[in-house]
Amino acid sequence: MNPKSIIKGRGAQHNVSNRFFELSHEQRDDFLEYCAKEGEETDKNKTLYLPVFPKTIVNKVTSPDVGMGYSMNMYQGCEHGCVYCYARNSHEYWGYSAGLDFERRILVKKDAPKLLEALLRKKSWQAYPIVMSGNTDCYQPAEKQFQITRQCLEVFLKYKHPVGIITKNALILRDLDILKALAKDNLVGVNISITSLSEDTRRILEPRTTTIKKRLETVKTLSENGIPVNVMLAPIIPSINSHEVLPLAKAVSEAGALSIAHTIVRLNGAIGEIFTEWVKKALPDRADKVLHQIENCHGGTLNDSRYGKRMRGEGHIAKQINDLIKLARHKYLKDKAIPKLNTSLHEQYKFGQLKMF
Repeated sequence: MNPKSIIKGRGAQHNVSNRFFELSHEQRDDFLEYCAKEGEETDKNKTLYLPVFPKTIVNKVTSPDVGMGYSMNMYQGCEHGCVYCYARNSHEYWGYSAGLDFERRILVKKDAPKLLEALLRKKSWQAYPIVMSGNTDCYQPAEKQFQITRQCLEVFLKYKHPVGIITKNALILRDLDILKALAKDNLVGVNISITSLSEDTRRILEPRTTTIKKRLETVKTLSENGIPVNVMLAPIIPSINSHEVLPLAKAVSEAGALSIAHTIVRLNGAIGEIFTEWVKKALPDRADKVLHQIENCHGGTLNDSRYGKRMRGEGHIAKQINDLIKLARHKYLKDKAIPKLNTSLHEQYKFGQLKMF
């Protein structure tokens, strides 16, 4: 394939078929304030922000190997355009494609702060860390305009409730004031995703994300301000960034990270088709090698959905990667650890102010 045919600034290169439409052959947009012009060409890079109004904002996570109990997402879809993103498939539930639609049709939940506050005020709610960005990045470009994440952080601070954050955007530093206030009571932990030290790799793999330099600076700034940071080396992709495990661990440790986590890439659902097309366009000289090595990690397929196996993989390539992670932790993060978030204060602040006894 001709590298010049790549849609610049996007990860996905086309809109894959929506599996639900294949069954129903019906698409309804009347539940969205959908404003796309008729006849818009599929290669235009315009992003549309579409308001939606869910009844709840916090979801209980039932997957046993994800490492979080509750998550919330202020946005559905993500303009970052990471080609490997597992969240792409969830866009199909809203009537869109996991391909370019995921990057160009961003659903905005403006009522998120109000919904969160209603939950935290419930008598039945018991404090447990809620992770922002369990699905899509809460500091993606849309946040600069809508500031929903900041408003939600203000709610967490008001009710002294623990919160986790996952992001790969330096925009998080805009909210350093709130994060520092939360950190004083051990109410916040941040997970920064860094998948490569190479800008060339980042630009094609995660086209609209913060530069690697800025991400490392973000880890450093957060750490210097007493905010605990875990760095997610995720996903590790054989023959793309698998050789960077040790250099990455060294760099993030020097920046102040207290721990690292990783997954081995798995291309579930429509992502298999999206990634395959992308790698053949972006890295034609090693595309087959990359795909075969991913298959080697998942029993001969691009995806493995088995809990406990899907994120760590199997086979000799997966073992090499997992062993490198163990070595990296021992070598660069041996005496570091992320503190457990504080759940003891929320009950006293449940109604917005400290209870008087």
